[in-house]
Amino acid sequence: MTPLAVTAYTATTAVGVGTAALAAALRDGRGGLRPNDFTQAPLATYIGRVDGVETLEWPAAFAAWECRNNRLAWLGAGADGFAAAVAAARRRHGAARIALVVGTSTSSIGASEEAYARLGPDGRFPPDLDRPVVHQPHSLGVFLAEALGLDGPCVTVSTACSSSAKVFAYAERLIRLGLVDAAVVGGVDTLCGSVLFGFHSLALTSGEPCRPFDVTRSGISIGEAAGFALLERDGDAQAWFIGHGESSDAHHMSSPHPEGLGARLALEAALERAGLVPAAVDYINLHGTASQKNDEIEAAVVAAMFPPGVAASSTKGWTGHTLGAAGVVEAVICLLAIRDGFRPGTLNSSKLDPACGPQIRIAGAHAPVAVALTESFGFGGNNCVLAFAGRRP
Repeated sequence: MTPLAVTAYTATTAVGVGTAALAAALRDGRGGLRPNDFTQAPLATYIGRVDGVETLEWPAAFAAWECRNNRLAWLGAGADGFAAAVAAARRRHGAARIALVVGTSTSSIGASEEAYARLGPDGRFPPDLDRPVVHQPHSLGVFLAEALGLDGPCVTVSTACSSSAKVFAYAERLIRLGLVDAAVVGGVDTLCGSVLFGFHSLALTSGEPCRPFDVTRSGISIGEAAGFALLERDGDAQAWFIGHGESSDAHHMSSPHPEGLGARLALEAALERAGLVPAAVDYINLHGTASQKNDEIEAAVVAAMFPPGVAASSTKGWTGHTLGAAGVVEAVICLLAIRDGFRPGTLNSSKLDPACGPQIRIAGAHAPVAVALTESFGFGGNNCVLAFAGRRP
């Protein structure tokens, strides 16, 4: 793969708006999880909720797209000068030569939930929610294309928890084929009842902050987030996107392959495309949801493929599992690890499961990171691994 320049990036999560808040939280061990204060019906779990979404001043020009998911997208795109970087790229390349590829697992379903809860006597949506553009999976992409002034290909990827990792691979193909010269990639997912109670019905949510890879882990903490990156053929790179690997093991609707076959295939493809051997990797951001099977199988794959000196961790103890936004958020964490020379640990965990190898670290550490990987494994066996480097190979 020809490396692509990452010329701008940002992430907004439960620990704050933008990368400064995220980097400080990772370094200081300050997580963003809190007791569930989102659902009206009681649900005893911890969540990663972003403050300021409800009070954000919403532009009148975007009235038709107003919903929680698009609000968080607008909040996130305004951080770290990202929208301004996109505007500069638009001047360089032209609006039609920049793709927009976004991932989401729920889009604006929260608005649809509210609309159905408030149906009128005639069975129709209430007037303030009678906005068809919001009640569709592509709501996020349509809104962002309008908000960022982009006229190139606009694609929504929805493959559960790998959604906003796969956007990087999709964008790379568009650029390699000459269809565009740059791409805005990203992902946004917001809290909603369908997700919180849906995961609870699968007995996957935890009544306390998630503890990835801990021997006493008891389930996931759902979070919300928005993250974005700008990829270009060349330019003033802050880092380089050097490889990706995808697989679909299709073993089970919600459980990973028992031998981690899909995860291994995605890892091998990413390393091959990046021209790397396992020992060349400094840090791996693991999917690490704190569910029993995911952590056990992922840990075994990493232990079998990588030498002990490779540091690996899950950062979901800071943000929660942000579902369709997890891939890009954790890609940004890899980019921060490269920038800052800091390898995050695994927050909330204290005693690793015996299935874990020496790669998985509880404590963060200051150490150079030249190459970082991030792993995203979604329901149905949709797997994606991304590789980033501080310098162009």
